[in-house]
Amino acid sequence: MSAVEYRAILKYRLMIPMYPEDETCPICRKACMDKYGEHVVHCKELPGFKYRHDWVRDVLEDILRRAGISAKKEAPVNFLTDPMEERSTLRPADLLVFGWAGGKHACVDLTGVSPLAGLRESGFIAGQAIRKAEAKKVDKHAKACADNQHAFVPFAFDTFGSLALEAILLLTRVQQVVHSSGSSTGGRGLSLIG
Repeated sequence: MSAVEYRAILKYRLMIPMYPEDETCPICRKACMDKYGEHVVHCKELPGFKYRHDWVRDVLEDILRRAGISAKKEAPVNFLTDPMEERSTLRPADLLVFGWAGGKHACVDLTGVSPLAGLRESGFIAGQAIRKAEAKKVDKHAKACADNQHAFVPFAFDTFGSLALEAILLLTRVQQVVHSSGSSTGGRGLSLIG
C-alpha cells in the first residue's frame, strides 16, 4: 500500500475529513464525493476498478479451463438486464459455466467492492461489504437466471482479497473437480498454477 493510500485509509478510519466539503465526483459525475472520501474507494468509473474486475474474471476463467470446466467469458445470455440503466439493456454473463448445476449452465457475475464501503454508517465489520455486494447481485439476477433455466453464482470479492461465501463455494467445487480428475488419471492431476 502506498503512503497516499495509507494516509487516506487512516484518515477515513479516524473520521478526519479529506475534503473541505461535499462535492460531485469528477470521475463519474454521478455521486457525491463526501468530505470523508468514501466514494473514492469504490467509484465504479475509476480505471482500476474495471481493470480489477476484468483481471479477476480472466483468472477465474483460466482456473476453470485448467480444471477442464467449460466456460465462456462475456457470454451473451439475452436475459440479464441492468435495472440501474434507464434504457432496456441486455448484459452478458461475466462467465457462463456450461453444465454447472444439474446440467444447467451457470451465470457467474463478479463484483468487487472496497471493504471500507459503508464504514461510516455501521462501523467496520469484517466481510460486511462483500456480503452486501453478494446479496445485491442475487437480488438483481438470480430470478432472471432461474426463469431461464440457468443457475446464478455471485462471485463477490473485496479489494483486500476476501471472498464471499458463494465465491468460496465455487472455488471449493473447482478444487473437488481437480482432485477427482487427479485421482482418476493415476495421480497426474491438473495444475492450477503455471
